[in-house]
Amino acid sequence: MKFPSVTFASIVKVSGLALLVPLVGLGLWHSTIGAQELLPVSIPAPTVDETASGSTETAVFAGGCFWGVQGVFAHVKGVTSAISGYSGGNLANPSYEQVGSETTGHAEAVKITFDPTQVSYGKLLQIFFSVTADPTTLNYQGNDHGTSYRSALFVMNDEQKKVASAYIAQLDAAKVYPSKIVTEVTPYSNFYQAEDYHQDNATTLKINVGYLQFYDLPKIANLKAQYPDLWREKPYVVFPENAV
Repeated sequence: MKFPSVTFASIVKVSGLALLVPLVGLGLWHSTIGAQELLPVSIPAPTVDETASGSTETAVFAGGCFWGVQGVFAHVKGVTSAISGYSGGNLANPSYEQVGSETTGHAEAVKITFDPTQVSYGKLLQIFFSVTADPTTLNYQGNDHGTSYRSALFVMNDEQKKVASAYIAQLDAAKVYPSKIVTEVTPYSNFYQAEDYHQDNATTLKINVGYLQFYDLPKIANLKAQYPDLWREKPYVVFPENAV
């Protein structure tokens, strides 16, 4: 995660808490942030979705830095867990440094367990594409560049593949983005949980607060604003001590 270089302070409200975080001198990297990265995109619901079967299902999404992706889905009703990790590579149990070297093939990803009777796979995709990641940028999100930051859906079965592929085609046909969607739809092969210090970071704000405030907390606020019926005030946390 690279820091944007900015010279202002800003207030973001998440879970009723107003955060004033000065972002001065947080790094040497400068990024010009487009509205699509900070504001929600209004997109239609998928016309093709799964039929709920059973009470538990798993989805694995990659959309840039996993802190923000985990932070968003931790607040979605029906999501029973959201864990940051690494998917799609060729090295077992990689470290953050190994994945960041861009030599292992992994993407920073989040493994989401959810109750499909409360929130469908298609609805999770709608959240992913509208408030979580820009699906039109190839191998980067914001200031983070490399294949480990690619946008990808690691589908667990043929049904998820059908829903994901149909939804991407639907959104492209509707031209809701200025460019074509480049999000991969890839068969799931592996998921390795990331180091403990990466878990729940959008909740605890323990690491790189400036980065979180600039890139990730707006995504969580946008989820609340755009999907109030799916908003859960108290987020899921991997570690109970991180509960708010």
